[in-house]
Amino acid sequence: MKRDEESARGLAQVEGYLLWNAEVEEARRQAGLFTAQLPWLTTAQREDVERVYVADRVVVCRESLTRIVGRAAELRGEYTARYERLRARCVAASVMAVAAASGACAAVTLISR
Repeated sequence: MKRDEESARGLAQVEGYLLWNAEVEEARRQAGLFTAQLPWLTTAQREDVERVYVADRVVVCRESLTRIVGRAAELRGEYTARYERLRARCVAASVMAVAAASGACAAVTLISR
């Protein structure tokens, strides 16, 4: 079981790495498209604008991901608490149903004697 968890964690890390690299590449692509609209820039200026654009986009993405991770953790906590309450209610209902059925059987047995 621990090996499966390690494998899942490793796969999640690889997936995260690939997704992040794809996001950085998309930022670079968008930066290139942006600077292509500014034909008067020198090569050095174009590179500077692209670098700043990519850096800004990476910061925005990182902040968004941080917020998403935080919210996911909150939701996990909320749903775990709800699941625990629901499970407790189901167990209580099952115990009550078994007790009622046992009581009914006992009553029928006593009445039929």
